[in-house]
Amino acid sequence: MVRQAKAQRILTHDQIWIALDRLAARAGLSPSGLAKRAGLDPTTFNRSKRVTSDGRERWPSTESIAKALAAADASFDSFARLVDDDAGDGRSVPLLRFALAGTSGAFDESGLPAGKGWTETALPATEDSHGFALEISGDEFAPVYRHGDIVLVSPGAPIRKGDRVVVRSRTGEVTIAMLRRRTAKALELQLLNASQAVRTMAAGEVAWIARIVWTSQ
Repeated sequence: MVRQAKAQRILTHDQIWIALDRLAARAGLSPSGLAKRAGLDPTTFNRSKRVTSDGRERWPSTESIAKALAAADASFDSFARLVDDDAGDGRSVPLLRFALAGTSGAFDESGLPAGKGWTETALPATEDSHGFALEISGDEFAPVYRHGDIVLVSPGAPIRKGDRVVVRSRTGEVTIAMLRRRTAKALELQLLNASQAVRTMAAGEVAWIARIVWTSQ
């Protein structure tokens, strides 16, 4: 009777997509990276493809799921276990497209997720219960990060010289850089683009800074 009840359980749209996110995270990939490895269009598993412009839910095809499982070297049974809330090697964390990170209200004063625009994604576990993820949009941080990469940010992680960090200014500008030096008066940042320029920010200009602890590439 228990097996029959499980077989008849109706899975929701969100459960299926979260399971795919978890599958990608277990393979060390973003959803777009998993799609590419599976030989699919890179946008197949993108969040923008999960709901149509008129609000209808769009489901992944059985063929695309099968190809994703093969690419991740996973079985259908393991995928079914990823559907459960407590399954997988990670947990769900708030996710925001980087292009929206500078918008008013996206973060509270302490640098934690707030407001609209946030969804959820499954990523490797972090000890920081306040961790969140940002999805890179565009090639602003190429070649280090490219469009579709996801970075896991830990506001509570200690920050050291050489760490890659997310910094938000008091004017709302958000950037990703490598920390070169930090004093009581200023931050010295090496920008992650082709120029590799060095930027100095006065401590009074910085709203918050947080360390990147994981990247899906």
